[in-house]
Amino acid sequence: MYLCLFDAQSSVPSTVNFHARKDTSRGIINNQQSDWTFKIDGVLHDVSQEEVYDEVARNVVLKALDGYNGTIMCYGQTGAGKTYTMTGATETYKQRGVIPRAVQQVFKEIENRPDQAIAIRISFLEIYNESLSDLLATMSACQPVDSQMTIVDEKNCIYVRGLSVHRANNEEEAFSLLFEGETNRVISSHSLNRYSSRSHCIFTIHIESRSRTLSDPRYVTSKLNLVDLAGSERLGKTRSEGQVLKEAMYINKSLTFLEQAILALADRKRDHVPFRQSKLTHVLKDSLGMLTLDSLICDPYIIYPAVNEHYDPVNNRSQVPYEALSESQIAEINKQVRKYLEGAIDEIEVSSTAISSSQLCIGPPVDTTGELDGQGFGVGLAPSSARPLNSNLSSARKIKVKKTKDYLSSPPSKVDAFEDFKLDSGSEINRIFEQNKAILLEKRRNVRQLVEGINIFKKEIDNTKLALQVKEQEREQQGQYINEEGDTIIDEEEFQLILKLKDLKASYRTHYDQLFSLRTEVQYCQHLVDQCRIRLLSEFDSWYNETFLIPEDIQRAVKTCGPLRPGMLPINRILALASTGPRYFIFTLEKWHADRNVRI
Repeated sequence: MYLCLFDAQSSVPSTVNFHARKDTSRGIINNQQSDWTFKIDGVLHDVSQEEVYDEVARNVVLKALDGYNGTIMCYGQTGAGKTYTMTGATETYKQRGVIPRAVQQVFKEIENRPDQAIAIRISFLEIYNESLSDLLATMSACQPVDSQMTIVDEKNCIYVRGLSVHRANNEEEAFSLLFEGETNRVISSHSLNRYSSRSHCIFTIHIESRSRTLSDPRYVTSKLNLVDLAGSERLGKTRSEGQVLKEAMYINKSLTFLEQAILALADRKRDHVPFRQSKLTHVLKDSLGMLTLDSLICDPYIIYPAVNEHYDPVNNRSQVPYEALSESQIAEINKQVRKYLEGAIDEIEVSSTAISSSQLCIGPPVDTTGELDGQGFGVGLAPSSARPLNSNLSSARKIKVKKTKDYLSSPPSKVDAFEDFKLDSGSEINRIFEQNKAILLEKRRNVRQLVEGINIFKKEIDNTKLALQVKEQEREQQGQYINEEGDTIIDEEEFQLILKLKDLKASYRTHYDQLFSLRTEVQYCQHLVDQCRIRLLSEFDSWYNETFLIPEDIQRAVKTCGPLRPGMLPINRILALASTGPRYFIFTLEKWHADRNVRI
């Protein structure tokens, strides 16, 4: 659900009222605020990304091309979906957010304004802990900046000294800049969001428009700020610590100053608006207010009640009749499991049955031989070709044995482990990756078909032109007929050729426009595939390290030092520090974590 705050010129705003019960522990005299009222222009519930864009952003983008400064930003708690709203998801092309849709609209609108020469430039600013950084500084064209980046206010024009601005001649170049900046953002694991944005990011489209038809020295400039705000949080509930706590304090402080600036702008009796209280409000000074077009999207963080449901490993399969295993069958299973754990065999041929953990006696050094997967106690991974030990058993199931990493003399190869990871812990991200690859391949096939169709149209156009030239030559040799109005009289065949050529050119142009748009979609889908591939490999590396390489006591020590996953730290450094002893290891890790801004 989205609460959408459109521009201040909206005609009939709606009202949303909130009521919270007062804390009775504060006594009889309690002046705690319990009611809030907000004016909004609409509530979007269970709608598509396209509908959100049409309602919130489309008009702001159009006005920016007319010369008005504008800002579109998304506000909400950590994990509420702000980045999804502004940037989109990695699942499908249809789920792209406000920023990529705005880029597309800008360049499509430029095509509809041939009488104007419109230049587009892009900048991408990050505000992290009240420090400014250029997310496009990694571009090869950027020159290194020696001085610190600062916000400059000259004649009501705001710019950031040291921030690079890049020319974008088409959608592809603009998307390349967007994707480059996204990879450089600061994100971190959080109790409310595993991939939490820990910084405010401002993607700015700078627009300069000049007339092609009038010899007028005047030209129009504007800028469109597309802002992905970091999420607010209640520290008392999230209990953030260390670096995440420091980030949260900066985020909450800057969002409070943003609220104060917006309230001051809404109060017509106020002469002063406190823009300079934070870097965020200062850099947006010339794009917020009555002379600009602004949209604020509020993403509520909704928590739904859930049933406390559990599975009994013994009773949850009572509806399925199983025969009890004999002592000889249990002994055979124990023998196969030992061989499997020792590496003597690669697969175990067992059947799913009503066996309990007490019946399975493998002995040390293996601490556990199965997992509770919600479907009973598992004692082996039966391949598709496996047969039940007892032909009278009603069914055979695939069940999994967990190799205890302390028992392994050497970890499995990453190639084999990767296949297991994609079927287990990484199944979801692998599904998204494969889905995006399929979409990308389909769009590439469509590109090839369009190219083939365009080539066919081009060939027919050339042949039709040649046939028309032949008809014109015949007409000139036979003598032309001219009517009273001075028009040349042609026969029916030549007339049909002219109509055919006109239709072919129109079809050629339509297919060419479709090809241009489709190539942009291919580029965007390629970016989604690359993102998923990087995330899949990163998740696998972390999982592999935590499963096979990093001892459990070291993992517990890492988790006490901050929100980092143990598997994401350099494995050679972890193992080297672990050899120095637990106390020195924890002290060194805490110091390293406190002194470093970790970019995940």
